[in-house]
Amino acid sequence: MKYVFLLFALILVSISVNAQTIDKKSITLDGARAVISGAKAYAKKNNAPGGVIAVVDDGGNLVALERLDGTFTAGANISVGKAKTAVMFKRPTKFFEDVIKNGRTSMVALPDFTPLQGGVPITIDGQIVGGVGVSGAMSAQQDEELAIAGASALNGGVALAVTFFDSKTVADAFAEGAVLSGAAKGENYMVHASRREKAGLAEVHDLDTDIIYVLDGTATIVTGGRSVEPKAVEPNEHRGTSIESGETRQLKKGDVLIIPKGTPHWFKQVDGTFLYYVVKVR
Repeated sequence: MKYVFLLFALILVSISVNAQTIDKKSITLDGARAVISGAKAYAKKNNAPGGVIAVVDDGGNLVALERLDGTFTAGANISVGKAKTAVMFKRPTKFFEDVIKNGRTSMVALPDFTPLQGGVPITIDGQIVGGVGVSGAMSAQQDEELAIAGASALNGGVALAVTFFDSKTVADAFAEGAVLSGAAKGENYMVHASRREKAGLAEVHDLDTDIIYVLDGTATIVTGGRSVEPKAVEPNEHRGTSIESGETRQLKKGDVLIIPKGTPHWFKQVDGTFLYYVVKVR
């Protein structure tokens, strides 16, 4: 019996400790390198001049820094200061530059404070895991654009992976009509390899915009109007028997149709086998 009480006591201690702590994410060295790579890729694509890209962790400590060719010598300190300011105050540094321009000059007296545009927090799953600061691009706005590009290149501490499906995988997906790519963590899209051989129900997606590209076949689709006898089949998804007062279109190979979220749509008629990609964007 004493072992039962001991086990119970240990559980209570564990619960008490867990109630006083939280799981906290922070950027890794690999994640910082991914941020720098993302900013550099944006700079190359947009012919931006050299600059300094600094990445700090959630405590404002420097994790990685890269100085591109041709950058002025003070760029390193400025970029680190921007990154630290974005993290410590949990806002892009442009916010503070604008506040000071609007007359609150006393803010410049704050310690470890660099109120210059070009620093942004890095957020993963709603948590600030670090910050990135850029200095030395063509303008303050471009400093910020590079910083945003770097922060956007991060997904859970690693660079977003390129996804590839070979032709057999794609063909197999179309053979049965399947999700080709589910939404990766941190992404807002899904890719469906869709197949229809007959008419379907009227659909309404509250959150998803459908981008349809017809690969093969023909079909008649009705969009807009009012869904008849709609029923919720799952959260934010509704199905109806048909559509009244909608717009009718004939879809054929090569056509693209974009259906905004909340818009009723209905494949009223399908002629044979109809294959199409659907990219769902949320």
